[in-house]
Amino acid sequence: MPLHRLTSITIGVPDVEETAAYYEDFGLLRTPGGGFATADGGEQMRLTHSPQRRLLEVGVGVDDRDDLDRVVRQLGALDLEVDDQGDRVVTREPIAGIVATVSIAEHLAQASEPTPYNYPGNQERSDGRAPGLDREGPVRPRKLGHLVIGSTDADATQKFFTDGLGFKISDEVRGLAAFMRCTTDHHNVLVQKAPINYLHHTSWQVDDVDEIGRGAMAMLEKDPGRHVWGLGRHYVGSNFFWYLKDPAGNFSEYYSDLDCIVDDELWEPGVYEGARGLYAWGPPPPPSFLAPEDLGALMTGTHASR
Repeated sequence: MPLHRLTSITIGVPDVEETAAYYEDFGLLRTPGGGFATADGGEQMRLTHSPQRRLLEVGVGVDDRDDLDRVVRQLGALDLEVDDQGDRVVTREPIAGIVATVSIAEHLAQASEPTPYNYPGNQERSDGRAPGLDREGPVRPRKLGHLVIGSTDADATQKFFTDGLGFKISDEVRGLAAFMRCTTDHHNVLVQKAPINYLHHTSWQVDDVDEIGRGAMAMLEKDPGRHVWGLGRHYVGSNFFWYLKDPAGNFSEYYSDLDCIVDDELWEPGVYEGARGLYAWGPPPPPSFLAPEDLGALMTGTHASR
């Protein structure tokens, strides 16, 4: 597909330094320019001051000028304004006003050694202990995987990403959400119906389920109140997950083993119902995951972080 990666996001929060400290604990590296980098994706997040928490910007990478021209035509067909800057085009999602920048960018390159596992009749790891037991040091997310947006007009926001930018729908939860991709990952953006436009969570790839556990436990050792939901495995997308909460109220997810869609002809999008689409196993989601506790404050224009 002409789109090939999420490049970066900008999140507005009331207290930048407090939130920045959280994401440093989470494993992102602060860059000289004040952003936050993943191990493979470079600088993929910036924080800026905002009276309330919100997603301000999202970036998507393409290969060349032909891809940008295609995006310009698609956005024009939706009667959306476009600022064409040559190597990038900038527009706004029409419901929440999120700035979307589509730019010519290098593909994200990732290399790693597969984690060996022992299965019945298949001993990938013999005469040695599991490598996850001896890992030391902080967990480092490999890349920004996806983000989940609540929209007061989910159909319009979804149309912006699909018909405007060129995302593809992987799966849907009936009447609630659409999982969309701009890479071979199962989803890079999920749009769900909500009473207010807001950022539900960002999701960050780590190597395997051991890194999810190590990362989450390190975060909770510093502050048990960061816990939201996990450990579990999603049904749609199939990935392992653990969710935590930053000081502004945004959820952040460690994930691994997400479905990948390499051949569109071999993937049939599904439509799922309720909790069946949400998780395959794990503790049930807390009410605060489905409806964050500060939604009322966001709707009335008052700040309510933890």
